[in-house]
Amino acid sequence: MCLIITIIMFGLAIQNFIDSNWLTGILELSVSFGFIFLLLRNIEQVRCEKTGKCNHFILKLFKKDTEQ
Repeated sequence: MCLIITIIMFGLAIQNFIDSNWLTGILELSVSFGFIFLLLRNIEQVRCEKTGKCNHFILKLFKKDTEQ
């Protein structure tokens, strides 16, 4: 789902840049970059769970607090 939204938002951003709609293009481009970040984080989380090596900086940025 994230990949589909990323591709659609990136395509819409390019179309808006071509049409000189700068503000809308920048907004859609930032949304697509946000979803790319989420995709990368999910990929690294799965690798971490499979291999047990969790040294990636993306996982350290948004670490969940499990202590209660």
